[in-house]
Amino acid sequence: MDNQSPFEQFDELRIDASSKLFLAEAGKWTTFLAILGYIGIGFMILAGIMMISLGNSAGMYGKFFPMGSGLILGSTYLVLAGLYFIPINYLYRFGSNMKTAISSNNQASLTRAFEYLKSHYKFIGILTIILIGLYILIIIAAIILPVGAIR
Repeated sequence: MDNQSPFEQFDELRIDASSKLFLAEAGKWTTFLAILGYIGIGFMILAGIMMISLGNSAGMYGKFFPMGSGLILGSTYLVLAGLYFIPINYLYRFGSNMKTAISSNNQASLTRAFEYLKSHYKFIGILTIILIGLYILIIIAAIILPVGAIR
């Protein structure tokens, strides 16, 4: 009796012509989205630097922007830009390796492309778990702490 799963019965998976077209199109779109992501990161870095440099200048602080808020907001933008870079970079590498794999029938590039796609989704998944945990902690803190203690 054979105890192999249906997936283990295949020595290799083959990519047919329609799958090849779908993967080529996915590679083009992910490269496009990654380039837009890099541009967004550039704007985030620019905004962060501007907030740090201009946020504490005369007349920029008051009731809504206390002294030092430019440094805090600008630093937050820079940290978020760095965090955003990781999945965007994985996405770009997936797209570029997928285009190379499809155009030259290169199995190593195809494997690397899927490795980068896996890393992209793994990073997004871990980040989502962390954010859900933070949301739960914030909700618990909002329930436990009195309203006056937050100010």
